Amino acid sequence: MLPLYLLNSIKGEPIMVELKRGDTMNGVLTNCDSWMNITLKDVVVSDAHGENFYKVKDIYIKGIHIKYITMSNELIDKFREEQNREKEHYHHHLNNNYNNNNNGGFQRRGGGYR
Repeated sequence: MLPLYLLNSIKGEPIMVELKRGDTMNGVLTNCDSWMNITLKDVVVSDAHGENFYKVKDIYIKGIHIKYITMSNELIDKFREEQNREKEHYHHHLNNNYNNNNNGGFQRRGGGYR
């Protein structure tokens, strides 16, 4: 399971991000890009010592500063189930195409195979 696929599938769900310097951010994931830069909304930020807390409407976190991301096990299980359903659908589609094609799954068009 690739982290970006997972993060993109759980947009709108709550996560916790810990930065390399120790600060934590708890909020709802709104966006994630290919560099692991993420945007959270309705965020509660705490410092590295857990002494100071404050709320922020939204925050942008550069991926290079992220130490780790935590989410509920239910979100991970939901993602795994979706991935398994997609794999089953894909394999079912491939098998149907292969079985419905008399020439072993290849279609000759022009001068080559596809």
